[in-house]
Amino acid sequence: MDWNSLVRSSAGLVASITKFERIFFISTIIPKILTPPLSHRSSAAVLQFITSDPVHGPALKAAEGAANFAYVGAAVGAITTGGNAWRWSKSPHGTVLSFAFGAVVGFTLGAEAANHWYQLYRLDTVGAHVKFNEWLQKRT
Repeated sequence: MDWNSLVRSSAGLVASITKFERIFFISTIIPKILTPPLSHRSSAAVLQFITSDPVHGPALKAAEGAANFAYVGAAVGAITTGGNAWRWSKSPHGTVLSFAFGAVVGFTLGAEAANHWYQLYRLDTVGAHVKFNEWLQKRT
């Protein structure tokens, strides 16, 4: 069974991909993939942006602090759950799963705590990151 017959047989929810759509995909997506990446995001560049942009600089600084808060939460969550799993079960696969789950939960709780600590709900952090990437692209 080829791709087109599989797509046609999907109860009419998905139309078959035409030749035009394939060409459109190649002409729009492939150049975006092949564009050179931005220069490295160094702490000096972030500090320079924070001082140069009075609107988006503080939002970016708060978002950077919140990310550090979330990373610490992930480390604490992973170490405590992984350590407790190893202490009580001595099961390697259970310890790895507990370590991973603890990291995810710790990161999430750390990010939520940072959201309230830094009051990120009042700031446009996504807009600050976009402006920083635009500034970084213009700088290079």
